[in-house]
Amino acid sequence: MKEILDDLDRWRAAGKRVALARVVDIEGSGPRDPGASMAVNEDGEVAGSVSGGCVEGAVVTESLDILATGDRRLVSFGYSDDEAFAVGLTCGGTIHLFIEPLDW
Repeated sequence: MKEILDDLDRWRAAGKRVALARVVDIEGSGPRDPGASMAVNEDGEVAGSVSGGCVEGAVVTESLDILATGDRRLVSFGYSDDEAFAVGLTCGGTIHLFIEPLDW
């Protein structure tokens, strides 16, 4: 989380809306441990990483949808999921992310 604080400060000062995605659990092998965080602002700019790059594009899409709807949700990507394989999660495990709008 510390790695994204400077970007969050800059986006807050600019009045940007932001969604925050955090790894909350992994099953089997996962690219990042629980606590790994990624922020996406309303312009699609990204700070941090939840998967070392393999599902970041899908997380950006989910985050922008959350900013549009105001929802929060738990999303999972796993090796056995067709969607996860398509976006590149081939580490053999499943990652669970909680994505929510950041309330300044």
